[in-house]
Amino acid sequence: MKKRLLTAVVGVSIAVGWLFTAYTPAFAVIMAVVAGVCVFEMLKVFGVKNVPFFALCELTAVCVVLYAELRAKFTVPLFPVLTGLVLVSLICMVLDHKKLRFEQVVCGLFCALLIPAALSSVVLFRDVYVTWPALFTKNDGIFFILFAFFCSWMTDGFALFAGKALGKHKLAPEISPNKTVEGAVGGVLGNALVCVLLWYIFKTKFNLSVHINIIWVVVSALALSVISMFGDLAASTIKRHSGVKDFGNLLPGHGGAMDRFDSSVFVFAALYAEIVVTAAIIGG
Repeated sequence: MKKRLLTAVVGVSIAVGWLFTAYTPAFAVIMAVVAGVCVFEMLKVFGVKNVPFFALCELTAVCVVLYAELRAKFTVPLFPVLTGLVLVSLICMVLDHKKLRFEQVVCGLFCALLIPAALSSVVLFRDVYVTWPALFTKNDGIFFILFAFFCSWMTDGFALFAGKALGKHKLAPEISPNKTVEGAVGGVLGNALVCVLLWYIFKTKFNLSVHINIIWVVVSALALSVISMFGDLAASTIKRHSGVKDFGNLLPGHGGAMDRFDSSVFVFAALYAEIVVTAAIIGG
């Protein structure tokens, strides 16, 4: 537990420093590195050893995040690019058919596209004031970034402590034996309270947009906490199917980078979808 807490403190400190790069190219570059590490860990879990395909997936992961940063400067014809990506992957499989299986290609491409696409949402959160200038401000973008991290990481943290203190009923024993119903409830409620506090600070100190009201925050926090737990359970299912305890060992007490960002992939994507819907409803 001490090792886990120490890693968490260091991680939060790094995350705070990362936020100060929000309006510089370093912001997306750092997230691209995170995406690359997460995809690297997933490819290792899936047993991918073909070097060209491995490199293709890593390059794709990094480029997806950087594209979110550079999307205003140029557009990419996604259909031919995705088609080419699949074809090159299948060529790698044919040339190394004894070591690179079709299911590894599918899993590798899935991770190389889904994980960075979801993580690149932080760039889209930051730019809400550009995408919807009549609705959101720069401060709203920073709020969305923090809100997204809170809903994934705070849920996990509160669930851990609530589960250890009160946990009696197993949530999904065949997938993750240590998770309990009491922990899940504690995670959802604890995160909601912290998110309300975050909203209050931004509302009173940083002139948060009127469109981000307390009802929206509470409902979103509750929903995203549940989504976060499903993301965590999905990752646990993958690890169980693959016969591994963690995706990696980069973070002492936490496992790999993907172990820390597994629920974030679900939360970031869901939150950005909610922002898009909210903007459409209120006329952005």
